Amino acid sequence: MSVMKAVRIHAFGGPEVLRLEEIERPEPKIDEILIRVEAASVNPVDWKMREGNYPAVQEEDLPYVLGRDVCGTVEKMGDGVAAFRPGDAVYAFLNPRHGGYEQFVIARPEEIAPKPRLMNPVQAAAIPLAGITAWQGLFDHGALQAGQRVLIHGGAGGVGHLAIQFAKAKGAWVATTVSSADMDFARSLGADQVIDYKSERFEDAIEPVDMVFDLIAGETQDRSFGVVKPGGILVSTLTQPDKNRASELGIRAVRYTAQPNGAQLAEISRLIEEGKVRVEVRRVYALEQARAAQEAIQNEHNRGKIVLRVEH
Repeated sequence: MSVMKAVRIHAFGGPEVLRLEEIERPEPKIDEILIRVEAASVNPVDWKMREGNYPAVQEEDLPYVLGRDVCGTVEKMGDGVAAFRPGDAVYAFLNPRHGGYEQFVIARPEEIAPKPRLMNPVQAAAIPLAGITAWQGLFDHGALQAGQRVLIHGGAGGVGHLAIQFAKAKGAWVATTVSSADMDFARSLGADQVIDYKSERFEDAIEPVDMVFDLIAGETQDRSFGVVKPGGILVSTLTQPDKNRASELGIRAVRYTAQPNGAQLAEISRLIEEGKVRVEVRRVYALEQARAAQEAIQNEHNRGKIVLRVEH
């Protein structure tokens, strides 16, 4: 039996439930790929899963390996896989059945894309979940078009800083709310208007927009209804906006959960290769430091992404 290192939880709770263990290395079945993981991203959904507050992971799924996106190389393939070969450098947004905080992980071909050539594994691992979340929010749900105006709340975070760049690459006009410390960073990403959410009320500072992309929720979401043009849309990754209020204002309102999509990852890779998108990796931890990484993403203000480096 081949073994590998993995960070698992056996019970829901705080960071102390994370355990580094040796477990059996998986074998790919039909239409599956085994990835040798070089880096794994850390996302807010990871600590929500750890605390038992994410419906995709229930008691019967424990013990469970956390982590939703990775970068690495194809180690082995099951029957039926034609698009990849052993040794291919890839990155993936995993479905919730498999976690990325481990040395080897199973993925399906439709969750994977070739790693952007311009990025190292740590940078590439930071992209899939945040990138797909931004892409699907802006384009699948928000139907953002060239020439339209979008307000992105939380533009310095993992999803937000990619969303600014995707919207600009599409030809949209972009405003964003960030802290004062992140205003220059947001401008460097291409934002046309940068609003300090602590010292300005965005609804007083901005002209109406076609779309609000809400990565904050709460009071920020409530106030956002007032800046969407009639016929526009409010899209949230967190809480369902009030559909009755949206109807009264003549706008649409939607909450969504991002889904793995290798074809969209490949589109993101193209933008990276064209020099239109970069990723901000704020901090890198070893796999053995997963507890500290989760504490940082849960409790600190984070610009960009946190990534685990996975040694073999």
